[in-house]
Amino acid sequence: MSTLTRFLCTATAAALALSLAAGAAQAEKKDITIAYVEWSDAVVATNVVKTALEDKGYKVKIVPLSGAAMWQAVATGEADAMVAAWLPATHAAYNDKLKDKVENLGPNVTGAKIGWAVPTYVDIASIEDIKGKAAMFDGKVIGIDPGAGLMKASEKAVKDYALPVKLIEGSDATMVAALKDAYSKKQPIVITTWTPHWMFATWDLKYLNDPKGVFGGEETVNTVVSKKLKAEAPEAYKILDNFALSLADEQKVMVENEKPGASPAETAKAWVAANKDKVDAWSK
Repeated sequence: MSTLTRFLCTATAAALALSLAAGAAQAEKKDITIAYVEWSDAVVATNVVKTALEDKGYKVKIVPLSGAAMWQAVATGEADAMVAAWLPATHAAYNDKLKDKVENLGPNVTGAKIGWAVPTYVDIASIEDIKGKAAMFDGKVIGIDPGAGLMKASEKAVKDYALPVKLIEGSDATMVAALKDAYSKKQPIVITTWTPHWMFATWDLKYLNDPKGVFGGEETVNTVVSKKLKAEAPEAYKILDNFALSLADEQKVMVENEKPGASPAETAKAWVAANKDKVDAWSK
């Protein structure tokens, strides 16, 4: 074999290797895992973005976790994304610990809020009012998942306001069940809650004033992704980056999810089908 022939063979082999490498680099991964907390708003947002991604050919797995585990899963790359990161206050501890290991794509919902609420028939206006009326509420504030940012803020509220009450741990579902039961009997109850949540469209509720600012101000719900997602799945990254819902849209789907026999996957598909222009914009 001549020197020229050997050179040409070597050059051809190198070019082929580069071509194969480039092709591999351009092959976008199609399996996406999204972590979420089982809060009503997160269920809606997660299923909506799941549907949008599936419509673009992705295979999407959604995994319910605690708030801490959700952040950790995205930070380690076990999950590719979450659309349920409440900032700046609710998930502040998780964000402070892991912000350098994830990429925050910004808010997908604005105007969110956390705090304590009571039915409007309950004659108190502020968290401070509970101090002298704890017996009215059986000395309890009905909470959600232990370790949730809202629960940590609620623990601080009990301490800062020196309230003679016990914070009851549970879940979104158990909190709502307690509210539903108390409301049907017109009994006083204090719940830990947040907006967006479907119960504000179902019952007449009011947030209690928080003069000490324990629960902070307006929150945003953010999309947070794995550091490697943009390189591995740029089109999925683009959809997640552009993903956004209004409070009204999210709460509307939440109400649908509470109807007997409703499936969050199906209500999300129905919303996506009815809002094609909004969803299509996430891919642009």
